[in-house]
Amino acid sequence: MIDKVKLPHRASEITPFLVMDILEKAKKMEAGGEDIVHLEVGEPDFDTPLSVREAAKEAIDRGQTGYAPSLGLPELREIISEDYNARYGVNITSERVIITSGSSPALQMIFASLINEGDEVIMSNPHYACYENFVKFFGGHARFVDLGEKEDFRLKSHAVSGKISKKTRAILVNSPANPTGVVLSGSELESICNLNVPVISDEIYHGLTYEGDEHSVLEFSDDAFVVNGFSKRYAMTGWRLGYAIVPHDYIRPLQRLIQNFFISAPTISQWGGLAALKYAGEDLQLMKEEFRKRRDYIVEGLGKMGLKLGARPEGAFYVLVNVKDFTNDSLSFCYDLLDKGKVALTPGIDFGSGGEGYVRLSYANSIERIGEGLQRIGKYLEMVS
Repeated sequence: MIDKVKLPHRASEITPFLVMDILEKAKKMEAGGEDIVHLEVGEPDFDTPLSVREAAKEAIDRGQTGYAPSLGLPELREIISEDYNARYGVNITSERVIITSGSSPALQMIFASLINEGDEVIMSNPHYACYENFVKFFGGHARFVDLGEKEDFRLKSHAVSGKISKKTRAILVNSPANPTGVVLSGSELESICNLNVPVISDEIYHGLTYEGDEHSVLEFSDDAFVVNGFSKRYAMTGWRLGYAIVPHDYIRPLQRLIQNFFISAPTISQWGGLAALKYAGEDLQLMKEEFRKRRDYIVEGLGKMGLKLGARPEGAFYVLVNVKDFTNDSLSFCYDLLDKGKVALTPGIDFGSGGEGYVRLSYANSIERIGEGLQRIGKYLEMVS
């Protein structure tokens, strides 16, 4: 008889992505005929722009279905560097742009190139659910800066400075932030860059900022790492297309990782990404304006219900809501709401201990469905009060 499988620590210590567990249960309920309002996942409900879809079809018709260069199509790398230079007033060469199969592999490869066993990466608490697991997988440890309503969930350089040690290898920032929607100002990013520790900036929600100016970390440091992609901004989640912008010394090391673990990002998706940056500007603007309307609608609706926001979202498509008057167990709360109220939300504990007592609502859904979801949440809260 074969003994029970004993997983190595790198696999056994990885915690589940709770929002995906919620989503899978919600899908099973839908398959059973129940009507579920999805306010859990961060996936735009828009179609991928027509210009992107047509470019991918044309690439197939041209027979461009083989491997791409390991660093990505030269044309795509060039237009990404031009886009960053135009939007942020920087001077990034296309050599520094590395195309990846989504933004998650970009983060993983950056961590792999920075972290040795026992090293630390400073990040906020709460934070995007997968960050800590990425660091842990490569033998590192997350060192948290605890944030709350008092700090408006904003990462500040003085708080980060107090966490720096001899083991610190990087500071991870995310603006606009998941799960709060908070956007860091240029001065806040500059102060963090001035701490003389490599900064990794997750800029996946850039292009979806509704208030104030949007800043890239590359405006303040030439040694920073940027992670970005096409999933959120262009409604291309299933295309699995992202990129990293890295310092020159890291180009070849990351290329070796891609060659061994991924070979290259999907070629057809890269032709779609090229079209997105060339032709989909109007589509992006329409999506952004619709997200802004939804943000205003959901914030107003939550206020009418008497629910307090963790912070007013300025970007992305999330709002973090305080439910401490109803529960100290956000995971059980979300499962109970799903069972009884037929609304799927993300438990705050998915984002670390700093998220406990909160739930995240995604407004990547139509205003009609958001309105229905808010009504159901209100009825559920009346029932459990």
